[in-house]
Amino acid sequence: MSLPSQVLVGLLLAAGAGPGRNHLGDEKSPYLLEHAHNPVWWWTWTPEALAEAKKQDKPIFLSIGYSTCHWCHVMERESFEDAEVAAALNRDFIAIKVDREERPDLDAIYMRAVEAMTGRGGWPMTTILTPDGKPFFGGTYFPKSQLLELLKKVASAWKGDRPRLEAVGAELARPHPQAADNATGSLNSAQLIEFAAREAEVFDSVNGGSRGAPKFPPSYALRLLMRIDRRKPAADVRAQVTTTLDAMARGGIYDHVGGGFHRYSTDDHWGVPHYEKMLYDQAALANAYLDGYSVTGNIEYALVVKETLDYVLKDMTSPAGAFFSAEDADSEGVEGKFYLWRDAELRALLSAPEWAALTQAFELTPVLHLVRGGRAGRSPTLVGALAKMAAARSRRPRPRRDDKVITAWNGLMIGAFARAARGLDEPRYAAAAARAAHFVLSHNRAPDGALTRRWRADDARYPATLSDYANLIDALLELYQADFDPAWLREAAALEKAQEAKFSLPDGSYALTDGSDASLLERPQAFEDNVEPAGTSVAAWNLLRLADFFLDDRYRQRAAALFGAAAARVRAQPSAYPLLLSALDFVLEGGRQVVLVGALGEPAMKPLLAAARRGYLPNTLVAAGPADERAPPMLREKVLLHGRPTAYVCEQRVCKLPTHDPAAVAAQLSGVVPLESAQAH
Repeated sequence: MSLPSQVLVGLLLAAGAGPGRNHLGDEKSPYLLEHAHNPVWWWTWTPEALAEAKKQDKPIFLSIGYSTCHWCHVMERESFEDAEVAAALNRDFIAIKVDREERPDLDAIYMRAVEAMTGRGGWPMTTILTPDGKPFFGGTYFPKSQLLELLKKVASAWKGDRPRLEAVGAELARPHPQAADNATGSLNSAQLIEFAAREAEVFDSVNGGSRGAPKFPPSYALRLLMRIDRRKPAADVRAQVTTTLDAMARGGIYDHVGGGFHRYSTDDHWGVPHYEKMLYDQAALANAYLDGYSVTGNIEYALVVKETLDYVLKDMTSPAGAFFSAEDADSEGVEGKFYLWRDAELRALLSAPEWAALTQAFELTPVLHLVRGGRAGRSPTLVGALAKMAAARSRRPRPRRDDKVITAWNGLMIGAFARAARGLDEPRYAAAAARAAHFVLSHNRAPDGALTRRWRADDARYPATLSDYANLIDALLELYQADFDPAWLREAAALEKAQEAKFSLPDGSYALTDGSDASLLERPQAFEDNVEPAGTSVAAWNLLRLADFFLDDRYRQRAAALFGAAAARVRAQPSAYPLLLSALDFVLEGGRQVVLVGALGEPAMKPLLAAARRGYLPNTLVAAGPADERAPPMLREKVLLHGRPTAYVCEQRVCKLPTHDPAAVAAQLSGVVPLESAQAH
């Protein structure tokens, strides 16, 4: 910050309450706190800020970003720390700063407007609104010179051509049409087959993923392709999955020294990453590689899962067990500096044998690329070289970490740890999932007991969205199948009841928000799966599992209504709905239930449980434990035979002969319903 800006900040902060000061100092968001000393008189999105805009009759300059966003940092340094920009904003606008991770509702509403105006979106997102919140100009990053010119033109137009700006705002603020989109109809296996066909059309057969750059990890698409391949085997579908998983795990998008994945690749071969590390990506990719391991038995995929989850435990987990949100792309003001290597540095750090082992396995661009061998069976020399690199890197200034505890993202991560505990037989992952679940359930709460969006520094704030509820319910259903504590199922059912009351709409779909914020232009919906799964998709999957665990078809009927509300959208563009189609796959195959009755600690239970978890069984639910009053209904109605742990394998709740034999359990689970024979839903 330049000296004039520092002086101006001091004067503004000394001015006390009122419009002439920066209001971010008492916030908890790391992103907002980063802007708390800007000379801009920032407000947060509050009734007071909106009232001030109306009182002063000024347009609102709305800036939305997040703490680990590289271009958000650039725009702050260039513009928001600059006295000239601050003077223009403070004179002619009410400036509001929003953390998109705290307020995904505002981000969704105004991102739609920006995309309508410009054809694309991104962060930092810059939107200019009428005093009553209607958007009439939008964009993303602006260099200082362009921003100053923009502010000047808008201020002039607000005084001289205001009716035109208000007309644009009124048009863009019109609620997103939903009635036509939500026309009911049926979904069937044709949408799954069409999904696979469309993925094949854009597949990069050399590098994996979709052709072109940038490349984002297609985690949810890969998981659906594995489901489709299971029921309609095809060599090209399997190749899409393995080519992509192999390329990502070997490329620069993966952190070969510390574990975990960067956000995306800036090139077309997963080589040069955008260096942010997001919690939701770690969860999604851990799940994709876990499925890949279950399908192929490739130990490399299992090791990627372990390295990724161990990175999260080491670097993105609080002492109390909750999961942090993200790590920045930048350190010392330079994108990726923490992760990059120079030959001279490595030669000085490593012994000659270690250097030789490293250069044989990796291509030594500034970012490591694995080109020979794999993770399994590495020589002690190579392991030692990587350990030295990790130790040396730990002494560098580390990227900033956003330590918000976001309910939805913790739900995704808890679910990933729970699934890995089962799929890799790693009890420590189940323990990590349980600790995080206990934290979120006890801390991310409002005084009335409702979930909040985020917790940080003893502050739980903002009403939870549909995704917060849905992802946490999903996590609890996965966690139950890891440790079989029936309390998780009871909590999941209670949260689903609250979700239904807060977000359900008359047409069978859900809103993203609970409708409590009267300042929002609309109640947006979230149907399409993106880098995060849509709350609608997760909710559908939850309802289907709750129906089986509780033997209550009201959940299944609710899911049917949700599929009906989404049907027209899915038929029009199936590639946008991989997780919702995964839930449809569960419906079309019918689902299986494995019930293991007996004390969990009995030696005979372990081989039965291993048989129930072996291989790739995406449409199978498992309940285990004593058939007492605490057990879920799916388990409670079964009996222990001959005083020994007993397994029941059921299809659509019709059970085969009970058995004590793990081999019989495996045999009863071995069949697959062909995709084309599935019925419409």
